[in-house]
Amino acid sequence: MAHRVSDTAHRAGNKVTAGARKVPGPSPNPATNLLIADIFLQGATLLFRQTMQKGMLRLRFDADRAKDIVKGRTLMQSAISYAAGSMATKSIPGFLVVSTGLVAKSIVDRAMGSRKAGAEGTRDLLEQAENAPDDSTGRG
Repeated sequence: MAHRVSDTAHRAGNKVTAGARKVPGPSPNPATNLLIADIFLQGATLLFRQTMQKGMLRLRFDADRAKDIVKGRTLMQSAISYAAGSMATKSIPGFLVVSTGLVAKSIVDRAMGSRKAGAEGTRDLLEQAENAPDDSTGRG
């Protein structure tokens, strides 16, 4: 019985694989198609990330201010965030290092006091919003 189920699963998998081979990409070169897919996925991830960030910030700020805060991130802030995310997703030790750092930061914030930590974070975000490029520069 188990043998028949396994054979059926393999045959179904082979049909899916054969069908996938017939679907052409925009280029006959598979490396180009992979590059196109990678760029598309990175763009979609960026849009999703920015939408989520704006949504979280709208809980505390108006929509325009939330948009400015997201646009005002420095290159260093973006690089650190990307590096931490990459480290956390590539290995268990990396995940543990990043998780430990985030827990430590949370503990420091709680030790600082709810009001003081909240005020400091709000101040930092408002400064970040001030660094946002205005729409007349064409960067936004």
